[in-house]
Amino acid sequence: MNDDKILKIFKDTGALMEGHFILRSGLHSGHFFQCARVCEHLDRVTELVSMLVKKLAGTDCETVMAPAMGGLVLGQEVARQLGKRFIFAEKQDGSLVLRRNFKIRPGEKVLVVEDVITRGGRVRECIDIVKNLGGIPVGVAVLVDRSEGRAKFDVSCVSLLEFSFPTYEPDKLPPELASIPAVHPGS
Repeated sequence: MNDDKILKIFKDTGALMEGHFILRSGLHSGHFFQCARVCEHLDRVTELVSMLVKKLAGTDCETVMAPAMGGLVLGQEVARQLGKRFIFAEKQDGSLVLRRNFKIRPGEKVLVVEDVITRGGRVRECIDIVKNLGGIPVGVAVLVDRSEGRAKFDVSCVSLLEFSFPTYEPDKLPPELASIPAVHPGS
């Protein structure tokens, strides 16, 4: 029942798109979750994050961290609803880093929040940042896990929705997808 409600929110806000998309991972798909479209409607963000936060019951964190751009609004809302501090990592020279004088104390417990994962690369980068600064990653929370169980982390991962569409290597596209021009939808 919740999955139907969640999908309806994604469809109603234009966040669930159909076409030919090149994902951040380099894989191709006929579907794309553009969670930024949900973020145009903060009441819907509040609603989705409320459902996600319920699944995080018992997660002990001091800080919520998200990769920019996709996780920013969601990470802030998770932090707000949990009453925790919020920081974000952003790209610099092709890698995620903490900037803007954000700090992580040794031993600080950090929850990583992301919008959508396919392979989980940006989440892993955030976990590595936390560890390299002496913090303790305590978990991952995502709105949509489209990895089909392939994205693995060394901490627990909670997703609001596990929903996968087929993804393809660029040289192994099915004819119906190959016949549509590919776009980079952004993330």
